[in-house]
Amino acid sequence: MSESPLITPRTLKGFRDYLPAAMLQREKVIATAQRVYRSYGFSPIDTPALEFEEILLGKGGEETDKQMYRFEDAGGRRVGMRFDLTVPLARFAAQHIADLGTPFKRYHIATVWRGENTSRGRYREFMQCDFDTIGTTAVAADIETGLVIHDLFHALGFDAIAIRVNNRQVLTGMLEKLGLADRATAILRALDKLGKIGREKVADEMMQVAGATASQADDVLRLSELKGSNHEVLAAVENLLDGNERGLAGAARLREVLGGMAAAGVPDERVKLDVAIARGLGYYTGVIFETFLDELPDIGSVCSGGRYDNLAELYTKQQLPGIGASLGLDRLLSAMEELGRVAKVATPAPVFIPFFDGARLHDYLRLARGLRSHGLGVEVYPEPKKLGQQLKYADRRGCKLAVILGSQEFEGAKCQVKVLATSTTHEVDLAAPGGGAWNAEVAAEKLAAKLAELLAAG
Repeated sequence: MSESPLITPRTLKGFRDYLPAAMLQREKVIATAQRVYRSYGFSPIDTPALEFEEILLGKGGEETDKQMYRFEDAGGRRVGMRFDLTVPLARFAAQHIADLGTPFKRYHIATVWRGENTSRGRYREFMQCDFDTIGTTAVAADIETGLVIHDLFHALGFDAIAIRVNNRQVLTGMLEKLGLADRATAILRALDKLGKIGREKVADEMMQVAGATASQADDVLRLSELKGSNHEVLAAVENLLDGNERGLAGAARLREVLGGMAAAGVPDERVKLDVAIARGLGYYTGVIFETFLDELPDIGSVCSGGRYDNLAELYTKQQLPGIGASLGLDRLLSAMEELGRVAKVATPAPVFIPFFDGARLHDYLRLARGLRSHGLGVEVYPEPKKLGQQLKYADRRGCKLAVILGSQEFEGAKCQVKVLATSTTHEVDLAAPGGGAWNAEVAAEKLAAKLAELLAAG
């Protein structure tokens, strides 16, 4: 009987495996997002990866429909894999809002799928870290969304950011003035590509796809290219939109949002009114946000969102306006890697205990357990190999400290703590008051204090 040929291990294009070092950093960013979201009162939810196809189709635009993974399941139902977390939220809110009440504030950190072309920081399977407020049109919710974005990046160690703000009503108002309101989706989708493909190609797309004239395309782009301080751009916007009620209402809302963020302490240089941003997804109706890193702006927006007041009306007659944003976890991590902000650590345990004395396994295990009870992450090597070999393993894993205990150290109730990055050592007295035999509980308490001190010192 012939052996079956080996299957070549490989991943699909646009999908990837995450090794421990990458996963540790991902979990760190996720934990930071959770902490910031919770600090504003957002509660966690989850929804299925699969939705009925009709729930998802047409909600993100024609291009998103093409990118959606959809198929017939084993029960013969037409289903789709969620392409974002906002559309499932609209369905979720329509289904459960009677129990949840309004305003409802939620965060959702989960995987989504889009069959789009891959690029730097962009995959077909990726994770989003969303937060949203459902059930209010209050400007305070718009302002709070900007504040959460700001505080999230501050907590992640990024103060050199640009939170770009616009309002779809401003753009819609201009399109109404130009007689292009019925072609708004195509126009705004083209405009959203301005930073990627440039003015000329955007104008061509507006004319060829949306049917705009050269003059109309130029007027839209002229609005989007306004420069200056936030105050100067707002004044120019209001001048261009004079006589259009919708556009002026959008500009007034922007003035309130910018004023509210400033009043809450966000530095002016971190918030920029940018009339060019449109957000390609078709469900946005009001204020929109995109966030860029000053150190790496060309990687694109790493946190985007906005107001969507009509999305839930597809599922319920109850008015459920919403606003929120989403941290692009994978894109941010890609940026952090490029910027050298990802530590090469493959273990969550900073403390390593070599198995040095083959007869003292139980003592090593008791000591490690005692250290963990003091809040320390501790890894014990499973075999009594040569010390150098074990320390090399610990260094490769990214452990910071090694606790070296051999037979002499056990008998003398002391140990050597080695700082792996510098190879410096510290002798620690582990003896109980009054002396006596080795006591794992006492040793753990005394050693934990020294380890915590060394870890705090970096």
